[in-house]
Amino acid sequence: MKKWPKRVLFAGVSGLAAAFILGQALPHLRTINSDLNVDFNDPALIKRGEYIARTADCVACHSTLGGDEYAGGLPMLTPMGAVYSTNITPDQETGIGHYSLDDFINATKHGVRKDGSALYPAMPYPSYQIMPDEDMAAMYAYFMNAVKPVRLENTPSELPPVLNWRWPLAYWQAIFAPAREFKPDSNDAVLNRGQYLVEGPGHCGSCHTERGIGFQEVSLTNAGSDRFLAGAVIDGWRAKSLRGEARGLATWSTDELTDFFKTGRTDTTAAFGAMAEVVEHSTQYWTDADLHAMSAYLKTLSPAPGKEVTLVKKEDTTTQKLLDGVYDSRGALLYVEYCTVCHRADGKGVPRIFPALDGNTAVYSDKADSVLQITLSGGRMPDTPHDRMAFTMPEFSMLSDADIAEVVNYIRNSWTNQASEISIDDVVQMRHFLSIKPRVGTDLPPEFITPPSQGGRNE
Repeated sequence: MKKWPKRVLFAGVSGLAAAFILGQALPHLRTINSDLNVDFNDPALIKRGEYIARTADCVACHSTLGGDEYAGGLPMLTPMGAVYSTNITPDQETGIGHYSLDDFINATKHGVRKDGSALYPAMPYPSYQIMPDEDMAAMYAYFMNAVKPVRLENTPSELPPVLNWRWPLAYWQAIFAPAREFKPDSNDAVLNRGQYLVEGPGHCGSCHTERGIGFQEVSLTNAGSDRFLAGAVIDGWRAKSLRGEARGLATWSTDELTDFFKTGRTDTTAAFGAMAEVVEHSTQYWTDADLHAMSAYLKTLSPAPGKEVTLVKKEDTTTQKLLDGVYDSRGALLYVEYCTVCHRADGKGVPRIFPALDGNTAVYSDKADSVLQITLSGGRMPDTPHDRMAFTMPEFSMLSDADIAEVVNYIRNSWTNQASEISIDDVVQMRHFLSIKPRVGTDLPPEFITPPSQGGRNE
């Protein structure tokens, strides 16, 4: 009997050692040696690489507000802690200046660092995997020749011990990020281009597709599952469904989507949170043809299972009450005091300046995370040359949890809006989330963060 525990211990240690050895070897099976022979100093290739990097939105994740582009340091929250984006400038010591083309391709497409260890899946290599090596070569030429080298050490992850080990990630990659190629769904060249941009460089599923038990996207393609792009909560924001249901894109036209991706706003809504950064750093630079292709493809996606295709028509009784001074709830009083100056009594706002609250799918989304976060911490529109200046939503964290719940429920169910109600507990949870959310690279520059001396809470 005394030998039995020793045998179990020996078997356990041996199994762990074998798993470790295999975990160290697996990433090398994913790496490639390209045979590309290109002139990395070719101005045309460098220019093309810059455009591809914009479609892949590299700058948004590898930069912080006020920091150098591509120098890294942006926190990405996971259930286990924050990981930080790395320096991908061509600095020889702290960046990727010592990377060969093959090193670059292996990291970007296959999730394997130069040292042979696996990358965290915060890097969307499961999406980038379908991008051709020729595009990777163009991006490599851009990063090595047109990006300013920045000496900045990478920030270690905040994952706890054991969970920050790299070798188990090799098993994650083998299960959830196997080798794959782009498979077009149709014979239409425009739709196929849009599908490629969504599935590949645009990596829309990284935010808009829910995650499974292994923190993997439940599907990387529409052919794989109709849960693809059906909406998810990430970093405290509700990344809405991009499928054709009532709370998704059913009410959006292709032209409205194209306008939104180019300018960050339409007559009724505006990008905020992480989507504002996508527009500011990525989609505003896309060609009109690519913007149209992506928008047209998204409009082909059928509603997710169980989601409403249309909402029951609701008459607006809110506007007249507010105009008549009939404030029949605490939410109405709060709305008049804090919201009407911008969003107006009819909830229509001011086109392309102050977003509408009535009929805005971001407002009556099935989950209220985005409305809660922007109410508590504020936000700003993306800064683009295609429209007026970027306007800012102030934070209202000085309001009590009960008042936040009242005004949010009022907005989500007034005018023609119809949505589930939130509780005070939902506000408490969001406030706590914001209190621990890293402020590095957040949505608002420092001058827009209300200091405690002015009655706000610096979350």
